[in-house]
Amino acid sequence: MSVASKSFVGPAAARQLVESHGAVLVDVRTPGEFASERLPGSRNVPLATLPAADLAHGGAPVILVCASGTRAGQARNLLDEGAGVPVHILEGGLTAWRKDGGAVESSGRGVWGMERQVRLAAGDLVIAFVVLSLAWDPLKWLAAAIGAGLAFAAVTDTCAMARVLALLPWNRRAA
Repeated sequence: MSVASKSFVGPAAARQLVESHGAVLVDVRTPGEFASERLPGSRNVPLATLPAADLAHGGAPVILVCASGTRAGQARNLLDEGAGVPVHILEGGLTAWRKDGGAVESSGRGVWGMERQVRLAAGDLVIAFVVLSLAWDPLKWLAAAIGAGLAFAAVTDTCAMARVLALLPWNRRAA
């Protein structure tokens, strides 16, 4: 199967692949998100480390998982033909899995999802820059830059702020 062609599977089909073909569930979210909530039996290979990761497990198919399917799609794009195994994307991600009645494991740790962290950080920065611009007018342009960055993130389906937030201690694998 060519990695270039995206293969989406729904939650029921993903469970079937795991049960009948020994598919490997690879969660590409941050370690903090993974520690907070994950699919049973999944392994965490964050998006930033995916190209270096060995996904081939005895030729078993791989199902990429994230919160909604977006990062799994990005992970799929990072992979090349060298994966050597069928690679699928869990359509709708962990959210769809949960809605379909699939079991999830939770540590109760409560790390927010990356999208929520981005919304909080962006909102806080905009508020801070707008308030500070009352004292020094040019700071309003930094608030505008945050808005432009969010618009760019939406259009390109990438997010530089998420990459930066992924480096924070609670989003990194515990040593």
